[in-house]
Amino acid sequence: MWSTLADKALAGTAISREEARTVLHAPVDDTLALLDAAFRVRRAHWGRRVSLHVLENAKLGACPEDCGFCSQSSKNGSPSGEAPIKTVDELVDAARRAHAARAKRYCMVTATRGPSQRDLDTICTAAERIKAEMDIELCASLGILTEAKAQRLAASGVDRFNHNLETSERHYEKIVSTHKWSDRVDTVRLAKAAGMDTCVGGIVGLGESEEDLLDLAFALRELDVDSVPVNFLDARPGTPLASYPLVEPGFALRALCMMRFVHPRTDLRVAGGRELTLRSLQVQALYPANSIFTQGYLTTGGASLESDHQMIRDAGFELELASGEAVPADPEAMKSVARRPSLPMARS
Repeated sequence: MWSTLADKALAGTAISREEARTVLHAPVDDTLALLDAAFRVRRAHWGRRVSLHVLENAKLGACPEDCGFCSQSSKNGSPSGEAPIKTVDELVDAARRAHAARAKRYCMVTATRGPSQRDLDTICTAAERIKAEMDIELCASLGILTEAKAQRLAASGVDRFNHNLETSERHYEKIVSTHKWSDRVDTVRLAKAAGMDTCVGGIVGLGESEEDLLDLAFALRELDVDSVPVNFLDARPGTPLASYPLVEPGFALRALCMMRFVHPRTDLRVAGGRELTLRSLQVQALYPANSIFTQGYLTTGGASLESDHQMIRDAGFELELASGEAVPADPEAMKSVARRPSLPMARS
């Protein structure tokens, strides 16, 4: 069955919802066969290349939105008030560290409903300087956009805009009340219309049903997004989801395989929560997924550069740079790359 799904995906035939459902129910004895089938699809479009992505929390905490999973929400204990955004120099320095880490993409993120004029000025100025100095792809995740803001980001050199749908439209209102799922879809479309690639995924483990996860996968296919980050809930203390359990690692792998069959050509990223959720199975995620975040996330730590390079090299994969060049992973070289500094939550 799994080989047949791979054949369909490689032939350009969209798999059905019921076929996607069978992947989520694959027996544990089929795990290696399922991963092999997903890898056939991944290899056809991405070879054995892995792209590293580095996040920079440009504006930390004090977010007015009430996303139930997020510790940066002022509704969930983060201080209220206007949080400061990092300076242009700080954002450019962080991009230099990402470039030294052999990351393909650097993503500047703000905790906010949408970018203020001040924030937009800072992000765009930083983008212009980064593009002038180094060969690295730029992503921004700044909340809800207007047409004019999307166009300005694209003009400044931002290659990709991230705005996750998080879950299905049906389940969304149980997680967020301060904006609608359709607001997120509208922003994705504005980013695409402005000429930016779109990075749109979700979080597995928000208390969603199987139908919700399938709805998310197929909504992303309908939007024809360029990149799908798959996060696994790492429940944060003080949030409404604080008591939610970790996703079972076998199911996490099946969810990634399902996403690969539904999105055969897409940049599929195993994202937040991979270290806690997959534990010793992390390397297996590289068979359906072709990219990972390294050096941690927005408010939580993660695997080190050295360990990620080591995992990639040990598995026989190689790194893809922004230039398209494939280079070996080099854990020894990463020992001398500056670590990303950790910052306290912003104060009002």
